[in-house]
Amino acid sequence: MATATSLSFRLRSFWRFVLVVAVAFGGSEAMTRLGWMDSLENVYYDYWHQYAGKRRNAAYVAVVAVDEQTLEEYKDDPLAFWQPHFARAMETLTRAGVKVIGLDYLYQVSAEDWLRKLDLPGTDTSRSYDSPFRAQLAAGNKILITQLIELPNGEGRLLLPPRDHLYLLPQGTNDLGIANLNPDEDNSVRRFLPVFDPDPGKPAMGFATQLALRAAGLDPALTEWDIAGVKLPREARPRLIGYVGPPGAIPTVSMSKLLKADALSDPEVRQLNGRVVIIAANDRGTQDRHPSPYSRAIFGKQGEQMIGGEIHANIVETVLSGHYPRRLPLAAESIYVLALVIIAAWLYLRLHPASGLAAALALGLLCLVPGWFMFLDDWLLPVGRMQMALGIGFLTTLGLRLTGEERERARLKKMFGRYVSDDVVKVLTEGERPDLAGESVRVSVLFSDIRNFTTISEKLDAHEVVEMLNAYFSRTTEPILVEGGMVNKFIGDAVMAIFGSPVRHPDHARRALRAALQMAKEAEDFKQWMRERFPGRGLPEFGIGIGVHSGEAVIGDIGSVKRTEFTAIGDTVNAASRLEGVTKEMQCVLVASKATVDDAGEGVITGKQETVKVKGKDEPIEVFEILGLSPAIAEK
Repeated sequence: MATATSLSFRLRSFWRFVLVVAVAFGGSEAMTRLGWMDSLENVYYDYWHQYAGKRRNAAYVAVVAVDEQTLEEYKDDPLAFWQPHFARAMETLTRAGVKVIGLDYLYQVSAEDWLRKLDLPGTDTSRSYDSPFRAQLAAGNKILITQLIELPNGEGRLLLPPRDHLYLLPQGTNDLGIANLNPDEDNSVRRFLPVFDPDPGKPAMGFATQLALRAAGLDPALTEWDIAGVKLPREARPRLIGYVGPPGAIPTVSMSKLLKADALSDPEVRQLNGRVVIIAANDRGTQDRHPSPYSRAIFGKQGEQMIGGEIHANIVETVLSGHYPRRLPLAAESIYVLALVIIAAWLYLRLHPASGLAAALALGLLCLVPGWFMFLDDWLLPVGRMQMALGIGFLTTLGLRLTGEERERARLKKMFGRYVSDDVVKVLTEGERPDLAGESVRVSVLFSDIRNFTTISEKLDAHEVVEMLNAYFSRTTEPILVEGGMVNKFIGDAVMAIFGSPVRHPDHARRALRAALQMAKEAEDFKQWMRERFPGRGLPEFGIGIGVHSGEAVIGDIGSVKRTEFTAIGDTVNAASRLEGVTKEMQCVLVASKATVDDAGEGVITGKQETVKVKGKDEPIEVFEILGLSPAIAEK
């Protein structure tokens, strides 16, 4: 018998272990395949970049910046007429030994065509203004950008350079590249498209890809290129950019230096020899700035955005160096995740839930270590997925461990969480619990409603009525919760609250009166809210009435098979509801029965006093207007 029992226990333990592993691994796998983990993985991916800082020196590319200094020196020339300046810069770069030049500026009309359009008197300058620029284009090894836009009808269209410039390009459309970046859903640029359309007959090559192929001496018409030992197929499939570092990590030279007469004697210009150079805007006013992995806020500090030209330069460097961030093969990644899940499940099922949570947190932090070091070698390990698998495994284990006691606590929390404060819920779940089947308890019951509510609701529309009630209830129910009472139900504009159950407070009557006095104060303050929110609507003055009565009541979980409610019933409840109406007759805000005043003890400050007969009760009730509680005695 003992052997059979032991075997049964082991089998149950084994299947529990299998279940935890399967749910944790399968859940994280499904979330990963659905893309739900991408946002979290991107967070770690961005932080890896920021912590790493500059990762390596760019060996193949540089940026020539049209910066503040350049704009200041040529401030009299509109940027649309800078072709001669770009031509001089290109000539200097060519003489410096640059492999290929990319111009990250899009002109759709030449300066000469624009001058003709203005019908200005013809001069030799207006007819030959673009000549130096044309000569540079005709000399080859210049890549111009195009821009892909989406028309209102959903069709795509390329914005091209001027036609007379296109005719001069030695390799035609292969001297063009699409400059559109490929941001993720959070607008951060982590990936690039080598081509935007795999059809070699279309001008769909990416700007950076075109520059890299030209520098490598490869035919852009091929279906696949082998660069730096990496196969780059002609596919419109995003690939991760191997950033060399944060903004400014790519070698950058001010264009103003290239326009000087002795430019070739400048060491910075000479160091451009053998590189791909991109001429791009980098002044404070440029709109060509984009979020990158280095832009994510860290410790409240927002990172700097990167200019488009530098992002293109990072793509060129990625292609020519072969430093692509890459994921593990699917099978290897799955084995890695599964191994950690198995270790975690083994720990969870053997440790106390608190220790299991500590183990989950420790493993979650531990998996950052291999993720960081693998990133430094351009490998991407899943971190968010690992942590999600650990979390799912822990929650699954916790669910399996739920005993009848824990289920009961959860049920009590769910049942009373709507009615009482968090502190009261904690007392209920950790201390003496109410008899849900029903018990007779001495309690204090409070009823409150809004005066002239029918008149008010007739002058407001439905949305305004709901808005008013929500604002009012938010204010007036808080004192009930503070005093440990239970907001039992809302009946239209009325509130029913119980003090003394489900948590037994011996001073339930005093708590009820304290809450009622604070409710009256909140209602008085609410008058100003009503005046400001609904001015000139002819509403009657806002006011409430509150009645409190103490006595025995039947408390329990009452209702049908499908729907129950923890509430109080009996003569005490009925009398309390009637007392609220007595406030109108006595022309006061708060009244309480003698039973409540007696139960509340010394220090209850009363005003008017009447003996009333309420509906449904044979004996009259002595009722007092409540004006306050003596501070000294209340403190005691």
